[in-house]
Amino acid sequence: MRVLVFDTTHHALWAEQVARTAGLAAEVIPAPASARAKCGLALEYLPEDESALLGALESAGVPCRVAEA
Repeated sequence: MRVLVFDTTHHALWAEQVARTAGLAAEVIPAPASARAKCGLALEYLPEDESALLGALESAGVPCRVAEA
């Protein structure tokens, strides 16, 4: 699994909504300590969905970064 991390809780929840609207499997989880996230939440997703998810988030304007879980 892969995770995205965010600067705010709002961004994490917004990303989950964008992912679901795009038909992608994603779930908000606690951010891994190793990710050094500014927000305590992360979005877990399938590696094969990374390109589609990042594209959808970029189109929606959701700021995020990829981190290893």
